[in-house]
Amino acid sequence: MSTLSRMAFAIAACCCTPFAYAADLKTVVDQAVQPIMQEYDVPGIAVAVTADGKTRFFNYGLASREQKTPVSENTLFELGSVSKTFTATLAAYAVAQGKLSLDDHPSRYMPQLKGTPVDNATVLHFGTYTAGGFPLQLPEAVQNNERSMLAYFRDWQPKAAPGKLREYSNPSLGLFGHLTALALKEDFAEAMQKHVISPLGLNNTYVRVPESAMPNYAWGYDKDKPVRMQPDLFAEQTYGVRSTSADMIRYVQANIDPQASMRPIIAGTHVGYFRTGLMTQGLGWEQFAYPTSLEHLLEGNSPEMLFKANATKRVTSQAESGLYDKTGSTRGFGAYVLFVPEKKIGVVILANRNYPIPARVKAAHAILTQLEQ
Repeated sequence: MSTLSRMAFAIAACCCTPFAYAADLKTVVDQAVQPIMQEYDVPGIAVAVTADGKTRFFNYGLASREQKTPVSENTLFELGSVSKTFTATLAAYAVAQGKLSLDDHPSRYMPQLKGTPVDNATVLHFGTYTAGGFPLQLPEAVQNNERSMLAYFRDWQPKAAPGKLREYSNPSLGLFGHLTALALKEDFAEAMQKHVISPLGLNNTYVRVPESAMPNYAWGYDKDKPVRMQPDLFAEQTYGVRSTSADMIRYVQANIDPQASMRPIIAGTHVGYFRTGLMTQGLGWEQFAYPTSLEHLLEGNSPEMLFKANATKRVTSQAESGLYDKTGSTRGFGAYVLFVPEKKIGVVILANRNYPIPARVKAAHAILTQLEQ
C-alpha cells in the first residue's frame, strides 16, 4: 500500500471524555466509514459522536490530496443543506424576538410580491417546502441579484394550494431565509453570526469564511477535480455554512440540551408541522418516530422525498420526541447529522466528496445503534 493510501485510511482519534465502550465504538465507526472511502473514493471523512454530553472524534484520510493535509476535527467542511437548520434557527430567533411570524405572508417584507400567487403562502410554508411546488434548484436564468430574484417569484405559478404538497426546494428555503433577514433588518450572514453561531459557541463555523480560517478549509472533490462552492443566489441561506466536526457535534449537543438563553430558539426548530410518509417536516430538521428502523430512515431520505412532490398533511404543531436528521451536499462535499434528544446521543459525518445519501444514512445509523447500548 502506498504512503498516500495508508494516510487515507489512517485514523486519528481524539477523545475528549472516555466512553465506557470506546473500543467497540471505534470498531463500529471504522467498519462504517472505511468501506465508504474505498467504494466512493472519498478523500477524507470526519466523524463526531456524542452520548450524555461526552464527545469523541474519528478522523480519516485527507482534507487536500494535493497538499496531503490530514483531516482533523478542526477541518472545515461545506455542510450543504445542513445549513438549512442554521437558517431555521435564525428564523426561530426572529420569531422569539417578535420580529417575524410564521403566519406572515412575504409581501409584509417584500411589498413587490403583493397580489402574486406566491403571496398566498406564508413564511411557514416556505420554511417547510409546502408553498405549492417550487423546484429543487433555481432556474439557470435566475441571476444572483435582487431584480432577477423578484422577477422569478413574481412570475412563479404553484402546482397546488399552500400546505398540500411538500417539494424539497432551495428557492423555497432561500426565500424563507431572505424574509428572516428582512424581518430582522440585518444582513443575512451577519445576523447568522451574531444571533446563532456566536451564541452557540461555534468558533469555527462560518457563512463567509475569513482569510484566517482558509488554511483549515478542505477541498471538495468532484471526480478528480478539487472544488468549492460558488456564491449563487440564496447560497448562504440554503447550503453556505462551513463548519468542523468539533463545532457540529457542539451544535448537536446544543440541540439536545440547549443553554437557557437558546432553549426557546432551539425548541422552535424542533416543532413538526407537516407529515409526509414516515417523516415530519419541521423548520430545518426532519423528524422521525423513535426508535426508527434503518429502512424507515432510508425511506425518509429517499430520492422520492428529495426530487419529487409528495402529498403532505398538516399536523398539530408541537415538539416531537424522536429522531432528528438532515443531509447536505454541495458539488464536492457530503454531510449527514442525526440525533435523539431523549437519549442524548448524536452523530455527525462530514466528507469532502458528495457520495450517495443511503451510504451516509447506513453509516450513521450503525454508529447511532452502538451509542444506544
